[in-house]
Formats: sequence, structure tokens, C-alpha cells
Amino acid sequence: MSLLPLPLSSLPSAARSDLDPQGDAARRGGVARGLLLAAGLALATWTAGAVGAPPLPEDGAAIELALPTLEHGEYDIGDARGRWVVVNYWATWCAPCRKEMPELDALHREREDVEVLGLAFEEIEPADMRDFLAGRPVSYPIAIVDVYAPPAAFEVPRGMPMTYLIDPQGRIAHRWLGPVTQAEIEARVDASGD
Repeated sequence: MSLLPLPLSSLPSAARSDLDPQGDAARRGGVARGLLLAAGLALATWTAGAVGAPPLPEDGAAIELALPTLEHGEYDIGDARGRWVVVNYWATWCAPCRKEMPELDALHREREDVEVLGLAFEEIEPADMRDFLAGRPVSYPIAIVDVYAPPAAFEVPRGMPMTYLIDPQGRIAHRWLGPVTQAEIEARVDASGD
């Protein structure tokens, strides 16, 4: 009779789990990863608007949005009827958001038919936001929105930046998840014929 050790793979699975605690741990880890994946998918579905997100205006309905800005007083999107409005959700901690700020600022300054509104989607004090903007000044209005009660006119952002293009009648014409350039926005505006 040989006393050579048998490979664990030659034993039945029940016997392997008693002799191979690492294999059992790996199976438990697989279950945990599966549960985390399921939770992540559920969260992604919820934040994508499938469950609990406020409904977007129906086709043809104009967006309603009025909120205080840091330096430009009350902003009411209804006052922009006749012009395109770029509504940009962003945050100071978001590198792509910071990168697109100069292009959005140029768009706001250079086109009379387009205005930009920045919605800072983070927990930040107004004084801290002003300090941040002192180093990255923009000419368009910035409003700090409550991350727990964001404006109902739009979906809760699924990522940053998230940008909406509002047509001159006040309707959502397009939305981008991720960075957007001045050229991409201008192409949409110019192609519309409005």
C-alpha cells in the first residue's frame, strides 16, 4: 500500500471541503462577490431611473427649474426660453468635470443663443465652493444642489459629469453621461435648426 498523498481533486467534493478550508473560503468568497454584484446591479438600476427616480417631463413638456446660485442670484430656467441651456451636473472632486469647465465657460461667453448652468452635486459649503471657483473661475452661474433632494426636473446623476441640453422651448434635447466638449454641444445646437 502506497502512502503517497492523493491530490485533493481526486476526492469527492464533500471530503475536499473538510480537507481544503481554502477551497471552502473561495466558495464563500464567490457567494459574497455574487451578492455584491447583485446589490451593485440593483443600485445601478435604481439610479438609472427604473425605481424611485422622479419622472422626467413627458415629451413636449418644458423643464421647470428655479434655484439660488452662488454669485448670480436666483436662476429660473423659464427666463431662458428662446435660448439653449446647458445644465451641467459636476463636482469639485471630479477630474473630468474640472477638465470640461473651460470649454463650458467658453461656450457660455461666445454664444448668445446658449447659456450654461452648473449644478454642483456634492456636499460643500458655499464658502468652500467660492474658494474653489477663485482658482477655476467661470462666467456661468453655479448652484449647489442638495445631493439628498436634487432638482426634480432631472434624473439623479448616474455619474459625473452629467449634462443636459435644453432646447429653446425648455425641453430636454439631449443628455450626456461623461465629459462633453464645446464642439459636441455646438454640433447638436447647430444641427437642430432652432
